This record gives sequence, structure tokens and C-alpha cells, in this order.
Amino acid sequence: MWNKQSDAPSTPSSSSSQQPAWQPAQSAPVSSSPRPTAPATRTVSSLGSSIEIKGKVSGDEDLQIDGKVEGSVVLNGQRLTVGRTGQLASEVWARELVVYGKLTGNIHASDRVEIKKDGSVTGDITTARISVEDGAYFKGRIEIERSSSHHSSESANASTSELVGASSN
Repeated sequence: MWNKQSDAPSTPSSSSSQQPAWQPAQSAPVSSSPRPTAPATRTVSSLGSSIEIKGKVSGDEDLQIDGKVEGSVVLNGQRLTVGRTGQLASEVWARELVVYGKLTGNIHASDRVEIKKDGSVTGDITTARISVEDGAYFKGRIEIERSSSHHSSESANASTSELVGASSN
């Protein structure tokens, strides 16, 4: 009663395109190509070349600065890009930093720092990885930090051994 279908098999040339209400419409085959993941579709905010900021800049999304910023820039866990026209007089905290323009101030990047061909950095850098291209300018000190997972496993082992030693007394 609910599913009235003819006994004859349906053919592609059949002009009838109606389906029972309870059955979903057939769609085109789904392609096997992977869908974009979240990192590929990350939102990147931008401060244009005519923008000047004096004060603290912070956020939870990637940022490209093409203007002038005086003050700290805090983007923990995010990527900061200093564009070719960007000029920062800032202390920077970010996951990644890419410098095409000019940055004066100390840098704290949890993952990596890249200073591109025409980029300029004056200040101390603390990061896990660094790349300085030919033609880039850098004046300061570099401190390479070990990955945080290495530190956590060491501290976890140390605290476990302290606890075991304390319980055996």
C-alpha cells in the first residue's frame, strides 16, 4: 500500500522521476575526494596598509598585518603574518610567525618563525623552529626551545618517580 512500484525494473530512460515520500531522493554519486579540513579553511583577519594601531592586539584567529602596530600582539595558538608593508614595534606571542615586512621587538613563537627574503627582525626570538631566507635581516638572539611534548613527558616521568619514592616510605 505504501510502496506502489511497478514490477518492471526502472530504466534510465524512464520518464517517471517520482519516488515514494518516505524514500529520500537519489542524488549524484558522492565523489571520493576528501573534503577540506578545518585548518585549510581557517579564517585569516587582516589589518590593511593604512591602519595604525597603538595598543595591545589579541585574538583567536590567524592575522595578517600590513599596517603599523605599536604594542604587544598576542595570538597564542595562531599564525601571524607581517606583510611587506607591515611595520611592528611589538612583542609578539604566536604559534607561527612569518615576516615579510619589518618587526622590532621580541618574538615568542611556540612552533616556528620564518623571516622572508625582504623581511627584517630586530629582537630576540624564542621558538622551536626557525627559517631565515637569503636577503633577510636579523639582529638579535635566538633561543631554540624543545617541543612541549618532550618537556611534558620529562616532567611526567619526574613527578611519577617522586610519587613512587614518596609512597614507598
